[in-house]
Amino acid sequence: MTTKRRSFLKQAGMGTVLMTAAPAFARGNVNERVTLGVIGPGGMGSNHLQNLVKRDDVNIAWVCDVDSDRTGKAVETVTAAGMKRPQSTSDMRNVFDDKDVDAVIIATPDHWHGPAVILALNAGKHVYVEKPCCHNIREGQMMAAAVERSGKFLQVGTQSRSADFLMEAMQRIQEGEIGEVLVAKAWNSQRRGSIGKQKPVDPPAHLNFDTWVGPAPMVPYQKNLLHGVWRWWYDFGCGDIGNDGIHDIDVALWGLGITTLPTKATCIGGKYFFDDDQQFPDTQYAVFEYDEKTSTGAHKQMIFEQRIWSPYKHQGYENGQEFYGTKGHIVMGHTQGWKLYGERDKLLAERNGQLSVVPHHDNFLACVRGEQKKTNADIGAGVRSATLVHLANIAARTGRLLNFDPELQKIVEDEESNALLGRKYRNHWGTPAS
Repeated sequence: MTTKRRSFLKQAGMGTVLMTAAPAFARGNVNERVTLGVIGPGGMGSNHLQNLVKRDDVNIAWVCDVDSDRTGKAVETVTAAGMKRPQSTSDMRNVFDDKDVDAVIIATPDHWHGPAVILALNAGKHVYVEKPCCHNIREGQMMAAAVERSGKFLQVGTQSRSADFLMEAMQRIQEGEIGEVLVAKAWNSQRRGSIGKQKPVDPPAHLNFDTWVGPAPMVPYQKNLLHGVWRWWYDFGCGDIGNDGIHDIDVALWGLGITTLPTKATCIGGKYFFDDDQQFPDTQYAVFEYDEKTSTGAHKQMIFEQRIWSPYKHQGYENGQEFYGTKGHIVMGHTQGWKLYGERDKLLAERNGQLSVVPHHDNFLACVRGEQKKTNADIGAGVRSATLVHLANIAARTGRLLNFDPELQKIVEDEESNALLGRKYRNHWGTPAS
């Protein structure tokens, strides 16, 4: 590895110390630990919690969930690791009101990401929020404004940005090893299960369903609405493009070197396979064009394809990216590794890897402690990838080519599509201020 590449990895927050051990300052001095609240400790939130309790540089002060069964399990996870018993609540405002809490981990359903982040930032907390960072484009704008206003750090849960093996691939792209990258392609190909068809019933006693719905429009409870399956419903999730697909999209934008939003977006897709209640497409093919120019003055292009009924590997990876350069290409499975090819498909370099949330925690906590100055997946990166998710879903619903104004973040001369850039809220304490 070249000295230049080692420098890049170090500056990006992947220095050897952070990779191998918790920061030494925290050892033996409990007062210097970062005090955390974990909001939504089920699903991916439980993964965060299981990794955080292994650290000696954090203190888990709160666990918060609208499902008392999940809250109880989270408390057990913390105490079983030898940590002090955390406080528990179903109301995240109790966490935000605690002056001793330095930062929060937000792993709620998508529709709570924006509202919870804004409340946390307004309360002076640093935030780690799961992807997609926002349920819709308008909330992404509000979140970006809240980050700037608060001066606090925000890390989006696209943990590929903290993986050293992917950082090396990105550095190779930046150094021109495959020439100039004109097009990037990302894909999400796997087999999901049917969520079936259900009718409304009373919610279980251990679930605070009213708080779960939060500022979204109230709907009747049904068994295939939660947990986990909320992501297939317009009011609460963003489909699998916003679940797994956003990881693929984010890495593709990273390698393409995109720092703006697209000017054109279109998407063909629908429910080609599943006959159930889910509302989002199980099959999508989206194309985005950017005004960011290549050296020849041409536009840059990003492609995303998704089949969540098709568990077949594309270029060796179920989920991945390919970067098409003028002198070669890189094929990447962002959870596994990559292969770099030169002209005439000659294999020039390759590396395997394993994705972990731990380096992403390392980077976030180092920022909170003041040891690093930038999160690897900041609000800018989070909004750029989430915007593609939302534009693709809007284009699939309307069947239109969207002309998008990156500055105004509006769809040009299309009021029906523009109406889908935001959402309707009910009267609720979590409704974000415009």
